[in-house]
Amino acid sequence: MTALTFTIPGAPRGKGRPRFGGGRTFTDAKTVAYESLIKHAAHVAMAGRERFAGPVEVSIIVRLEPAASTSKGARAAMLAGEIHPAKRPDLDNIIKAVLDGCNAVAFADDAQVCWINAGKTYASTAGVDVTIRPDTARQSKQGIAA
Repeated sequence: MTALTFTIPGAPRGKGRPRFGGGRTFTDAKTVAYESLIKHAAHVAMAGRERFAGPVEVSIIVRLEPAASTSKGARAAMLAGEIHPAKRPDLDNIIKAVLDGCNAVAFADDAQVCWINAGKTYASTAGVDVTIRPDTARQSKQGIAA
């Protein structure tokens, strides 16, 4: 199976912490909305193909826009990759939102994810670029039967 690549448009959002109330646990509305956006982007990219079966590798590039108040010099350095976004949203929370949004769409369960490559960078447009590929290449290098 070939790799699946898609983009989640807009400002990235990390998975929110679970909330408790009324004797139950629930996910906040903003996280639900963001995971729905991820699910939709993955569904469109799937274009009717079968979900990934077996182990997968996921690559996630988070693109954040510099603040509007950033000086021209700092903005240029950010967009050139000289300054990295060591700020919120947390990369691990974005990864969790992306994987949960891809559940039952790109793969049956995010337990299939065996390798993750991820990073945050500044860019002129915000978004998240996702690539999912079968982990067969890594398995064959290690001498494991696929």
